[in-house]
Parts: sequence; C-alpha cells; structure tokens
Amino acid sequence: MAMRLSPTLSLYIGRQFASWFVGVFLALIAIVFLFDLVELLRRASGKADATFAIVIRMSLFKLPNLAQDMVPFVVLAAAMLTFWRLTRNQELTVVRAAGVSVWQFLLPVVAIAVFFGGLKIAVLNPVAAVLYGKFEQIESRYLRGRSSLLAVSPTGLWLREVDGGTNSVVHAQRISSQDLELQDVMILSFEGSQDRFIGRVDASTARLMPGYWELRDAWITAPERPARFEKEFNLPTEMTVERIQEGFASPETISFWELPAFIRMLENAGFSALRHRLYWHSLVAGPLLLFAMVLIAASFSLRPSRQGGALTMVVGGITAGFLLFFLSNIIAALGQSASLPVLLAAWAPTAVSTLLGVATLLYLEDG
Repeated sequence: MAMRLSPTLSLYIGRQFASWFVGVFLALIAIVFLFDLVELLRRASGKADATFAIVIRMSLFKLPNLAQDMVPFVVLAAAMLTFWRLTRNQELTVVRAAGVSVWQFLLPVVAIAVFFGGLKIAVLNPVAAVLYGKFEQIESRYLRGRSSLLAVSPTGLWLREVDGGTNSVVHAQRISSQDLELQDVMILSFEGSQDRFIGRVDASTARLMPGYWELRDAWITAPERPARFEKEFNLPTEMTVERIQEGFASPETISFWELPAFIRMLENAGFSALRHRLYWHSLVAGPLLLFAMVLIAASFSLRPSRQGGALTMVVGGITAGFLLFFLSNIIAALGQSASLPVLLAAWAPTAVSTLLGVATLLYLEDG
C-alpha cells in the first residue's frame, strides 16, 4: 500500500530543488553574459561609436531574454542534481522503501518547476521583452547602422524611407495582398535635416514594384502648386518587400500579454502573424516543457548508483536536453515556413517529451 508523502518531506525535496535551481541559474547567467559580451565586443570592433559602455548596456539588455531561454535547461540540471544527491545519500531509497512512489516525491519538484514556468511567462517575459526591444534599437543604431522602417498600429501601417537627403513617410490603412498592395495610401516627402515638406501623394492603392511605387487614382500636391490628379503615377523608391518584413517588431520584443492584440493588429493590416503566433504558443507550452524536463531528469538520475555512475547520468541528461532543443528548433523552423500547423509546431516537441518521460518512469517504476 502506497504511503502519502508528508508535508515535511515535500518541503525538504522542494527546498533542495529550489536551491539547486537558483545556483545553476546564477552560474549559467554569468557564463552566458560573458560569452555574449565577448561576441558583442567582436561585432563592435571597428565601430567608433560603439563604446565599451554601450556594449555592456546592450549585453545587460539582452540578458533577460537569454535567461528565459535557459530556464528549461536550468530545470533539467537542477532536477538531475537534486535527484542524484538524494539517491547518493540513500534518502530516496529510504523514502521508496517506506512505500512512497516515484510520482509522489516528484510532485514537489514538478510543482515548483511549473511555478517557475508561470513566473517566466507572467513576470520575466514582459521584462525581457521591454529590454530586448531596447537592445534591438541600440544594435540597429550602433552595429547595423540602420533603424526600424516599419510600424503597425490601430491607425494602419507606417513606413519610413531615407533616400539620400529625402525622407518619405508612407501610411496605408490596409494591405490587401501578398505582393504588398496598399490601400488608402498617403505618402509624405521631406527634404534636408530640418525635414522641409516638399510634397504629398494620396492614392487609392499603391503596389510595390522593383524600384518604384505604382500608384492609382493619385492626387499629387506640393507647396505653392495646385494639386493634380493622375490615374496612374510611379513614385521612385528603394524599398523592398524583404526590407519591410525585416522592419517588423520581433516576437521577442513583445510581452506575452500584448502578443494576442499585436497578432490581431498584424492580421487586420493584411500581414502574416505566423512567427508571432508560433512564439506565443511556445510561451504557453513553457510550463509543460518544464514538466517534461523534470521527467527527463528523473529518468536519468533516479537509478541506484550500482547501475551506473554520475558521468553516465550527466552525459545522458545533457544529451537528452540538447536533442529536445535541437528537435524543437527544427519543428519551429518548419512551423515558421508554414510547413506545419502552428499548434503542432509549438506543442509537439513538449508533448512528445512529456509522453516519453512518463513512459520511461513507468518502465523504471515497474522494473
């Protein structure tokens, strides 16, 4: 007959896991920060404006985003260390001899891991999104030498183009097709560092062609000149579809709570929100992924020491974690290319890992 896990033992196991989680998390954060700092310094070499202070600030802004990506691996390592220590000290042997099943003493670890997953979504992700947005702004300015070209808002689509000394601002209410045909278009042109207004074009539609905008039913106005109507009018531009797509706010810069509204806004404007939708579902699947990591850790670290050494446990757990990471990236890439449905791409790796972990523990428990 199975014995109930006492609250004292639950707190003891949970405290062990939480301590290992904090220790591993801080250690990995320090290592990742150093490696990322070195990479940013390499990229900033030769750019006079990118000072060491700016690079440090960029690395700090990027760190929370890297931290949320590390949480699954931290849970895996912390759970493995917790179970390995309890097994080595024969504590789990005594607990299991008293009739406590593996599912019972896994419960405190699973509960804390899922709690950390909720904190990651509700707290860490919004903070990381804001700071990562600042990182991308600084990166665009100092390392890439260009700024964002596009903004999507409830009032429509806004594009900005800088061509020599001329600035153009394009506003459209909606995108109607994949070849970037804009509807209800307004194009404002400015010149010089003082942004002197030099002209305005209002058109019913505008289609981006190689090297120019193809405007229809266009009214063209300029200072001190009468407005004129053109059934068809071509306006030169260096804008391309690829440059416009690159200007979208990346999913990592939008918090979990704001993503659904942003996705609706993108889709209402006529753009694909596939990448953002996939990212949102991957965030929702995060707590289940942490549950899977606990199961994977238990599968490798709950064996008695006579059945294998610590090295086998470490290598097996790390290999399983990286295989899951590699598989998730491949399936996510297929999801972004629309080769797989979003729900399948976001949830399949986590669901498969969870089922494999449950099956492995059932086998070990019965054995």
